[in-house]
Amino acid sequence: MNSDLKNARIRPIESKDNAQVEKLIVAVMADFQCIGEAYSSSDPEVKSMYAAYNQPGARFYVIEHDNIIYGCGGLAALEQGDPDVCELRKMYFYEELRGHGFGRQLLQICIDDAKALGYKKMYLETVERMDQARKLYLGFGFKPIEHTMGHTGHSGCDNFYLKVL
Repeated sequence: MNSDLKNARIRPIESKDNAQVEKLIVAVMADFQCIGEAYSSSDPEVKSMYAAYNQPGARFYVIEHDNIIYGCGGLAALEQGDPDVCELRKMYFYEELRGHGFGRQLLQICIDDAKALGYKKMYLETVERMDQARKLYLGFGFKPIEHTMGHTGHSGCDNFYLKVL
């Protein structure tokens, strides 16, 4: 890891971050062969993440150092789901940021926000090959479930998790 990245900071997304966040999401999803309509990298919101998450019941963060976005993630209500359930969304990091604690920090912020917003459960979808992410989720008490929830449109995902908040 670039030693300067230990000084990266997690902050709420701003409109000026949209292009960098879109580039990050597409690049990370391509690293894991997750490109196409079945994956979150094709969601219309990717073009304007600030507007998509600047809504009641939603939060989105970036991990930034020297005006470069190295990671992101957030939460929002689960589409067509129970109103007490939120979804952890688009938590992606460039490789140089992975494995250094930023995932734990950002996930804890999202869980704390979800509780503060009144959600009772947090759902997420991922793919089997995202090993580090799956280990992180399990370490935070997410339990594997056998089925999808809500309507995310991410039919390419093959791992589903739920956490009682």
